[in-house]
Amino acid sequence: MGKEQNINKIFKILKKENPSPTTELYYKDVFTLLVAVVLSAQSTDKGVNKVTEKLFKKADTPEKMYKLGISKIKNLIKNIGLFNSKAKNVFLLSKKLIEEFNSVVPDNRDELIKLPGVGRKTANVILNTYFNKPFIAVDTHLFRLGNRIGLAKGKNVLEVENNYLKIIPNWAMKDAHHWLILHGRYVCKARNPECNVCKIKEFCEFFKKEIYYG
Repeated sequence: MGKEQNINKIFKILKKENPSPTTELYYKDVFTLLVAVVLSAQSTDKGVNKVTEKLFKKADTPEKMYKLGISKIKNLIKNIGLFNSKAKNVFLLSKKLIEEFNSVVPDNRDELIKLPGVGRKTANVILNTYFNKPFIAVDTHLFRLGNRIGLAKGKNVLEVENNYLKIIPNWAMKDAHHWLILHGRYVCKARNPECNVCKIKEFCEFFKKEIYYG
């Protein structure tokens, strides 16, 4: 079986395991999704959801967030890591959305990355998750899987991202990002990958090496 057929089969298996994957971050609309993703850097989704539940009750629009101010935002998100810089970014991106984007979150990467706290990965998450565009956001899970399984090898995030875009079938582009994140989070874990329950291990370079070398 050729590599292209194998990759197609991998994503069909992931689809069967999870037909309708989505982010585990709590959000109401594109603005709250943007804020949640910015807050999720180096934090767990579960931890972010605990603070955004409170935050979004107080402020769920750029205007309300700007009015809330850095100090109050900081107090509401203080239980997650890097909360000082994240509070500042959330405040400033809300300000920029109001002043330069008519309070509308842009639907293209060039505009998104102009917002404070929004890099390429965050922009890709928004474009894929909310706008259903063919982007892939390479976080630690996708980087690890790309190299460990052998799907999209690369020495840096951009290289891995570009290699994913080359191999992911068109039909799988919408959901591939979430399938891979969830697989990395719950099955192909960083320290103790659960190969015994992995449905795609027959295609995995890491698993084949484990079998060969014992």
